[in-house]
Amino acid sequence: MGQWIEVVASDGFSVPAWHASPEGRPRGAVVVLQEIFGVNSHIRDVSERFAARGWLALAPSTFARVQKGVELGYGEADTRRGKELKAAVEALPAPGALADIQAAIDLAARDSGGKVGVVGFCWGGLLAWRAACLLDGLSAAVPYYGGGMTTQAEMARQPRVPVLAHFGERDPFIPVKGVQAFAAAHPDATVHLYAADHGFHCDQRGSYDAEAAQLAWSRTLDFLERHLA
Repeated sequence: MGQWIEVVASDGFSVPAWHASPEGRPRGAVVVLQEIFGVNSHIRDVSERFAARGWLALAPSTFARVQKGVELGYGEADTRRGKELKAAVEALPAPGALADIQAAIDLAARDSGGKVGVVGFCWGGLLAWRAACLLDGLSAAVPYYGGGMTTQAEMARQPRVPVLAHFGERDPFIPVKGVQAFAAAHPDATVHLYAADHGFHCDQRGSYDAEAAQLAWSRTLDFLERHLA
């Protein structure tokens, strides 16, 4: 079972993070990036699932610079609040939350003694993409339905590590044409489309799709096995 720890960024800011350790020596690490709902029970569960596979998992609160202790559900009011918090973080001067993600990558590498990957969901998928393009110390990145990844500004970025991206065909926030454009712009990335909605991985959301979630998870594990070995 994991626990909360504090991760200190390069500017001295302290970031709460969920830290899940495997039994025995870690074989690497995965930094897990939250949706707009905070490091809630779903994100902690994902972290525990990675730890069960032998990786150290670390999920930093990317809302921390605007509000600490955020843990939201999936109702209308919580979704509205999550969007407000995301907008506030996105409005921070650069590097903003990326400094906290870099600190999590550095700590994960140090604590695990191995390679580090990043996996993000929704807004965390976008942050995982940015991390793949801008941050140091990563060996792989897996964005799930990263909102904003298919904009011109984000597609112009170039990843520095292998990328596996998951999208849903029925996602109202990320049109299929945008996904196709992203795949064309980044032929070295592996891009999968599923007959599913936004948030299909999260078994606490109405958009959960068990078949798509299982297939994407299997592909994610295989991808991390290859690149974090």
